[in-house]
Amino acid sequence: MAEVLSQSEIDALLNNMSTGEEESKPEVFADQEVVPFDFRLPNRISKNQLRTIRNIHENFAESFGSFLMGKLQTIININVISVDQIYYSEYVLSVSNPACLFTFDIKNTDIKGILELSPELALTFVDRLLGGNGLGTKSTKTITPIEQKVLYSLVQRILQNDLRKSWQIIEDFDFDIDKFEPDIDFAQITSQSESVLLISFEIFIGEQSYLMNLCFATYAFDTVLSKLSSQSLSTIRPVKYEGTTSKAIIRDRLHGTKLNVAVEFGKSKISFHQLLNLELGDIVLLENKVGDEVRVRIDQKEVFYGVPGVVNNRKAVKITSKAESKER
Repeated sequence: MAEVLSQSEIDALLNNMSTGEEESKPEVFADQEVVPFDFRLPNRISKNQLRTIRNIHENFAESFGSFLMGKLQTIININVISVDQIYYSEYVLSVSNPACLFTFDIKNTDIKGILELSPELALTFVDRLLGGNGLGTKSTKTITPIEQKVLYSLVQRILQNDLRKSWQIIEDFDFDIDKFEPDIDFAQITSQSESVLLISFEIFIGEQSYLMNLCFATYAFDTVLSKLSSQSLSTIRPVKYEGTTSKAIIRDRLHGTKLNVAVEFGKSKISFHQLLNLELGDIVLLENKVGDEVRVRIDQKEVFYGVPGVVNNRKAVKITSKAESKER
């Protein structure tokens, strides 16, 4: 039932209306920060999920940087600059023309994306992959069909190896290249009013810095986001390693590691004149005696002692003891 006002309360309200005065009320939540909400572009991805995505792509940057360092034989450093949600129309306006864009999708999902290499970075990659020093100049930034073929193999490695391994902590996604586009208007992965996830990288090649972007359409990200919410980076591991321990993974990796092994059968001192006059069939006397143990070196470090012999008509060394070396 509605509350009935007394005559004194009615008189007080009428007096306030005539004088324009209003009873002051204490401010509520004055100390709390007001967060604006955009109904046109609600944030599909929370801050915690953005941090997880940043961690994923920091791992990708480290893996891709290691590959480039070995491929280009120069110092490479890749940093994640930002991870943002923006309108696709805003991203379109930020892309240069001509551009170097590779559209891709994730198999068995509706997720589409764009890998954008700045024209300067693309031409530097082409120059270095073809044996140059990356300092060549070109009158136009347009990527020719031959340069596209060179970049295609590199982009395929980026998506199907480094990026795929980084995302395996969530799920084993299969990234598939769709096409190359020099114009952003023809690389339509979503509508202009939709939001996209933009991950920006800064790539240092020597003293030069270049930009690379990964753009994902977020309208189909719901299944991925649900897994980002329910899993923690500190407790999950790539799908292919489920059911194994870290010790077993490291042991398997070590078993496949190749090392240089050398056996030192002995030493001898001869003059330079004797060295020049050596002929086929000459005998060089060693300081070692028959039956003495020989030194076994791994990567130029003395690790074992052994006895030389023959096994199945092949020269062999039987390990007899470990070398107690300070260097080792």
